[in-house]
Amino acid sequence: MVLRAGIVGLPNVGKSTLFNAVTRTRKAEAANYPFCTIDPNVGIVTVPDARLQALQAIAKTTVVIPAAIEFVDIAGLVKGASTGEGLGNKFLTHIREVDAIVQVVRCFEDEDVHHVSSTVDPVRDIEVINTELILADLDSVKKRRERLAKDVKRGDKDAAAEDAVLAKLEPVLDQGTPALLADLTAEERELAKSLFLLSNKPTIFACNVKEGDLATADSNPHVMKVREYVKAHLACEAVVISAQIESDLVDLEPEEAQAFLKELGVPESGLGSLIRATYHLLGLRTYFTAGEKEVRAWTIHAGDTAPKAAGVIHSDFERGFIKAETVAYDDLVACGSVAAARDKGLYRMEGKEYVVKDGDVLLFKFNV
Repeated sequence: MVLRAGIVGLPNVGKSTLFNAVTRTRKAEAANYPFCTIDPNVGIVTVPDARLQALQAIAKTTVVIPAAIEFVDIAGLVKGASTGEGLGNKFLTHIREVDAIVQVVRCFEDEDVHHVSSTVDPVRDIEVINTELILADLDSVKKRRERLAKDVKRGDKDAAAEDAVLAKLEPVLDQGTPALLADLTAEERELAKSLFLLSNKPTIFACNVKEGDLATADSNPHVMKVREYVKAHLACEAVVISAQIESDLVDLEPEEAQAFLKELGVPESGLGSLIRATYHLLGLRTYFTAGEKEVRAWTIHAGDTAPKAAGVIHSDFERGFIKAETVAYDDLVACGSVAAARDKGLYRMEGKEYVVKDGDVLLFKFNV
């Protein structure tokens, strides 16, 4: 299961530079002009997880397979995209196909890098993008309601249920509020998902700062403005990255990269926390399998039961699920070995109802 996060933003905010760094490739042509990314570039990104190394030492294996998510680099959006400006319709279609949005906002001043609105104002940029997404959604909702009208009149229950959700969403969008913030019940929220509304996608904001500003990013006025704004108006999180640093790190060996970051006074480049935050934003969690053959991180949705988690490995595991031998990551690492954890009685058998927790180390028993 690989879910997709779309990297969006206005032209020249550092999207393609970030995408290249995130995917450790040079796939997207990072040029100092709008629309240098016309077809969405796609890259599989591994999720940094320090727990894998600890499990590797316990399992005494050389093979480690991390979890992964897919990042899609989407062409820069301009004002009026919802009415077809720039690459409007194409751009919006690409966003419709992703599971979550990483919105890159420019939080650096640089006369050499043109800004589409001539001045740097990240909150204005966020509002430009969100307005376009909301306008596109409002148009979709109105058209959908028109198409449903006949079926609703005929007494079609499914059509009536869908129309009731759309009737709730329409005034919310009309006020310029994203669909994600509409007051819906769990059932209505589920129904709204099937509408693929752009402003209904979970979003994280990536504040792109200059190389020299990463260590002091918390006091950067642009970053502070973004954090305050997204928390108050969008109930979202903002993380800080420096696309330029990421770009410089691409060609370095891990030890050199670490020394370079140390020189800049930062423990991590920001990329790791962005990837982890996006993974959690997608509602994803990790469980592990660990043996002599390999240590592997498996991706599940928060709330998945043991049989469902088993099915991620193979459908036969889910179909013939009997039990899951389970130990918590912290317990196993504290004991230092499987044998010690067993002696302490920290391994337990869990059945079909068990909800797998992030960090569980599992061994499935099944019968097909």
